[in-house]
Amino acid sequence: MLIQENVPLAPLTTLKVGGPARYFVQAYTIAEVSEAVSLARSRNLALLVLGGGSNLVISDAGWPGLVLKITIPGIEERSQGDKSLFEVGAGEEWDKFVAHAVSRNCSGIECLSGIPGSVGGTPVQNVGAYGQEVAETIESVLALDLKDGQVHELCKEACSFRYRTSIFNTSERGRYIIVRVTYALTPGGEPTILYADLKKYFGGWNTQPSLATTREVVRQIRASKAMLITPGDEDCRSAGSFFKNPVLSDEQYKELSNRAAAKGLQIPSYPALQAQRKISAAWLVEHSGFRKGYGNERAGISRKHALAIVNRDNATAADIVALKEEIQRRVEEVWRLRLETEPVFVGF
Repeated sequence: MLIQENVPLAPLTTLKVGGPARYFVQAYTIAEVSEAVSLARSRNLALLVLGGGSNLVISDAGWPGLVLKITIPGIEERSQGDKSLFEVGAGEEWDKFVAHAVSRNCSGIECLSGIPGSVGGTPVQNVGAYGQEVAETIESVLALDLKDGQVHELCKEACSFRYRTSIFNTSERGRYIIVRVTYALTPGGEPTILYADLKKYFGGWNTQPSLATTREVVRQIRASKAMLITPGDEDCRSAGSFFKNPVLSDEQYKELSNRAAAKGLQIPSYPALQAQRKISAAWLVEHSGFRKGYGNERAGISRKHALAIVNRDNATAADIVALKEEIQRRVEEVWRLRLETEPVFVGF
């Protein structure tokens, strides 16, 4: 296992900000993950586990300990009842796995096409988009438990999935290193057409779109919002959606509706959000005085997506955080709601 020193971390993230790692290793096997953990402990080094770097904001100071990049590959498929189980290495690129599943005509994750990052990161945040989330298809998660040094298989229920959360980023944050994820997909299943833009696109169709067509349209929609990684496009130099869609109680929703009505506005309603009493964070941002393209020459809001904070040109992590806090303050002033962030903040 190669140990490197003072490795720049910004190039390993989609936002492209942050300082270096004091020590850096890549693990291609579960044994190498264990070896890296032992190394960090033997040298009393703080450990940071890095996947695809797509949902991450690293501080300008970087990481003073050991960064462990999970690069475990592999996709294995087997049948179980009416499902196809895919056991996928945590280091596999997420969108490549989605493409593989669609090519096998297995439904359940087609609307999650185009999301950057690695497979190992999907259970942590319970990644979701366009009417689907991975909690619907995850069968189990294989993870190294840092408490006892053993590898355990956690069933779906043990992961306690909720909207954009799991035990991996809440109650057991920092305890587990995910090395493999098993997904239960539906052979020959129909695509999920719940998201407003998808319903609009397929509205005039007389036949059900295929999984492959649905995947391609999702990628087109993401590209139109600069949420598909395109080299050279500054609007794609982001950590994805920076804020979560707020989940409100009936009372909170009523209060928000009344405030909107007083301004002559109506809160937009989307079936994919209504299912969990969510409202659009993008709508809140845009109706708090932040237009798409807002910002300065270093950091700003994407010109195509109100929820993406982008690194326009050599932005620092401090630039990104300053804009994040400005948006949060203004939304809270106008709507009395505190937007929660989606990315993981490291080294702050």
